[in-house]
Amino acid sequence: MTAFSAISVFIGAGCGALLRWFLGSRLNPLFPTIPLGTLTANLLGGLLIGFALVCFARNPNWIPEIRLFIITGFLGGLTTFSTFSAEVVNLLARSEYWWGLGAIMAHLSGSLAMTALGIWLASSLLRGMS
Repeated sequence: MTAFSAISVFIGAGCGALLRWFLGSRLNPLFPTIPLGTLTANLLGGLLIGFALVCFARNPNWIPEIRLFIITGFLGGLTTFSTFSAEVVNLLARSEYWWGLGAIMAHLSGSLAMTALGIWLASSLLRGMS
């Protein structure tokens, strides 16, 4: 690990966390049962990691710090499994089982679908640029 690698992760994580905080502060009050800021952060993170994976696979000569900044840093700071988990446990503790199941399905299936969409979008766009 180099200082440049650590700084790349540090700055990326800060940027991702700030975006997650912004999304939460703006969107969570709209529908508190399933906080939309947390869901949006996870879905956006899924889309962006799918897109990024294709970009990095097609550009193996990019310096590793770009990948560290985007995937480990920015997307690691943006997405949040721990907050999602706490929100679901809170729903279950209040006996809101259907809302809890809905939140699980929205985050899990939604993130997987958005990752697949990101892969498809990047592949389609980059195919047109080749």
